[in-house]
Amino acid sequence: MLEKLIIQKTLRVPASTGAPGDGTTVARQLDAALLEAGFSASRALLEHVGGLAPGPALDLAASAVSAVRELVGDHVQHNAYFIGFPHDVPDTVEFWMERLRAAVLAGGGTAAETRLRDVNLLDLPGYGTYQHTYADLLAVRDELVAASSDRLTLLRLGGTAEAEAERLYLTLAGSTTPLGEADLAILGELAVACADGAQPDQLPVRENRAVVNGARLALGRSLLGMDTTTDVLRLACQVSGGDSSLASPTRFRPFRRPERRILMAALDDIVRANPAKLGDVVRHSEQWKRLGERLHPHEYAEWPHAREVFAVARGERPADSIAGRAEAAVRTGAIGPAARLLSAAPGLLLRSADRLLRTASASEQSTVVEAVTGALGSASGRVLCSLREHFDNRLTPATARMYANRWRRAWVGPDERPSLPAGLVAELSGLIDAEISSRLPVWDRPLVIDPQVLDVALPLSGTASEGGFGVLPRGSRALVSGDLLRFFTYWRQASRRTDYDLSMLLLDEDFRSAGQVSWTNYQHDGVVHSGDLTEAASGATEFIDVPLTVGGQYVVPQVNIYAGESFDEVAESMFGYQARTRDQHGAPFDARTVRARSSMRGQGRVALPMVFTKTGRGWQAVWLHLYLRGTPSFNRVEGNTFSTADRVRALVERRYLTVSYLAGLWQSRAEVTTWDGSPIAGPVTFIGIEAPEDLPAGSEAYTLDRLGELIPD
Repeated sequence: MLEKLIIQKTLRVPASTGAPGDGTTVARQLDAALLEAGFSASRALLEHVGGLAPGPALDLAASAVSAVRELVGDHVQHNAYFIGFPHDVPDTVEFWMERLRAAVLAGGGTAAETRLRDVNLLDLPGYGTYQHTYADLLAVRDELVAASSDRLTLLRLGGTAEAEAERLYLTLAGSTTPLGEADLAILGELAVACADGAQPDQLPVRENRAVVNGARLALGRSLLGMDTTTDVLRLACQVSGGDSSLASPTRFRPFRRPERRILMAALDDIVRANPAKLGDVVRHSEQWKRLGERLHPHEYAEWPHAREVFAVARGERPADSIAGRAEAAVRTGAIGPAARLLSAAPGLLLRSADRLLRTASASEQSTVVEAVTGALGSASGRVLCSLREHFDNRLTPATARMYANRWRRAWVGPDERPSLPAGLVAELSGLIDAEISSRLPVWDRPLVIDPQVLDVALPLSGTASEGGFGVLPRGSRALVSGDLLRFFTYWRQASRRTDYDLSMLLLDEDFRSAGQVSWTNYQHDGVVHSGDLTEAASGATEFIDVPLTVGGQYVVPQVNIYAGESFDEVAESMFGYQARTRDQHGAPFDARTVRARSSMRGQGRVALPMVFTKTGRGWQAVWLHLYLRGTPSFNRVEGNTFSTADRVRALVERRYLTVSYLAGLWQSRAEVTTWDGSPIAGPVTFIGIEAPEDLPAGSEAYTLDRLGELIPD
């Protein structure tokens, strides 16, 4: 299982320790099987497989093929409702009438005896369920016509499974940015497997720290990096199956006595070293009281400092936090004193910088600027980048301000903030640039950057994206090739009938509706829907074909939950898109044409994975990773047109900090070259979506899975 996770996360195949022998036949079979899924094996990987005995070679090959097929969504059968899709798809109303006639005639009557408005579509014979098998669909299709633009992703040879697991564990655990749900799950498994091996020097992100220590607590190992009382609360939530971000309450499980002693001892050490840490307790006092019911602090007289935590939670002992005192000062108009208070917490000060600057009087603004400037050297690189991105959007009035939480739920409101002086914004932006630049790694070898990665947004938070293949952080842009896009969504219900509806909303240049395609409208301006499926006990797939000659400015695919289980309840759900030429035939789904495949596990009843926008250079894919609340059931594209357009506009108009920003900072400190696809001579540091196979020895590559490492500490 760990081998599969490693391959899917890093595109590196752990080397086998199996017996040597002649596995050349298996190597050829592996190469062919990978090509069918849109992957190729590096020379080193094929040589490694070819040097193994047939048994170990087959095991390694099977693991690699299974992992990549699942990565691009090729592990399931993607059948289409209309066997001839994208051809022979009927007009929507004609199709409904055909189903209606079949229902009436099956009962011995005539179509005129029944009115359409009195009929439930789900009751019509053959509606919403496959009328042919997947084998039937393939039987009427030719093989995919290969195109030069088809995707071919390189799979490399890694070290042993243990070495690759440790490498990935140290990368994820030591990440300077929060991880998404998929990566947190991987980190949890790796933390167990690597508990007795090397550990990261630091665990900068507290949610990541809770996952690592959750595994260590279960195994009875010492805890790592616990330096605030809130760390202990997060850990208790994590091992109770709750929310370690503390955004929602957790129902704590009973703790074994050894676990209670570990948690109480950790609390005691933290408070003894710094009693001011008690101020953090007030913010989560209710959860602390619930945790106290499970930890029984009164039984542990040997840890009096830990017992003080629960006294504060119960209100028996006062304890003020820095944030609380600063908020009280702001409410009384004492902005300067509030800034000086927050100087003891640089990250909190910088996150509050805009509010302090716009509310400070003329006499206090210099105090705030001095405090902010003084905090730049102590704040994390992620906070600096976030503030820099914030200032980059501050001078241009936004039509609307979008807020997105960690569950990717978004809402839009008016931007009513007073403006900031342009000179002040420019001054602070320059200081932030200088601080970030001074922390960026500089290598002895030249820096080579693939231009395709320049528009990728810096992954400042993993919670702003989903797991999958070819998935980029929110706000990232990528050029689209081919003549048409084919969207697909697949879902498999867990326990009850579940109906997801793939839909497409077309917006004009003013973000007004210019048409839609969904189960209520199978065709519009050359866009074609594959047909409505209404249950997925064995899995179901819906497709939409969008020729890139379509009118309008923005193409917005979305997945609506019409009935049944939510995105985080179904057994499996995914969204993706393929890029094809006009001459490419074959099955509706072919892994070689998949450009991206994203999981759908967010909270909300409408998923907005991405938007496609027409530019002067052609079409671009812009990642959204958003969910709308929707209604409990019967969500349709017609019902959320306004809210979708609002969110698309807010995100498309926002300027994100991208890799090109870092490239600009590097140019003043190092030799930076834009890669043109030609062979590279000599060792380099390469930054790109993927690294070329023939990088010279001694080179280091920062690809999509490692972009977070470029964000300075």
